[in-house]
Amino acid sequence: MTDYAARRTMMVDTQVRPSDVTKFPIIDAMLSVPREAFVPTALREAAYMGENLDLGEGRMMLDPRTLAKMLDALEIENDDLVLDVGSVYGYSAAVISRMAEAVVAVEDKASVIAEAQRTLSEQGADNVVLHEGPLSGGAPEHGPYDVITVQGAVEHLPEGLVAQLKEGGRMACLFMEGALGVVRIGYKIDGRINWRYAFNASAPVLRGFERHAAFTL
Repeated sequence: MTDYAARRTMMVDTQVRPSDVTKFPIIDAMLSVPREAFVPTALREAAYMGENLDLGEGRMMLDPRTLAKMLDALEIENDDLVLDVGSVYGYSAAVISRMAEAVVAVEDKASVIAEAQRTLSEQGADNVVLHEGPLSGGAPEHGPYDVITVQGAVEHLPEGLVAQLKEGGRMACLFMEGALGVVRIGYKIDGRINWRYAFNASAPVLRGFERHAAFTL
């Protein structure tokens, strides 16, 4: 029988801490939330690998280092309302829920949401609300949000999603620029997002966040 608790400890000790992530709430959450519970059974053995995990249909779970460094840079507080875009089966939302007051997780497939709800309930993540709809649309009816995270790469960031961030709020996005990816943290000041470089990473571009080619005659 696989010792997943030992794998979680190894994940934190070999992928998270060496990446200069040492904040206790992040370490505690990643040691506590069973990553393997939030993937299909056939992928459980791969859940703790140090790379993005392909969940099919163009979706994936961010590697532990990338997620941890995003959360570290966002400095989530226990009174924050967080929008988690593209959480698939809910792992990122479950981790964030241990740091924030509440999390709204957006997914675009009813079957995925049903599975996520079951797993989140089993894990006691009662402060996560699942919202079905286009990923790029966010969940404006539950906002505005102190923090927005996007669990995948973006080429284009919809204005409607940015509008859901509170003044003074923070947003983490992995921008793919050709073959290179850069995570930036955006701070909303006077209605505009001011982006700061955080670190390099890579992931597939999420549905609805692709760059639209300019139309030319």
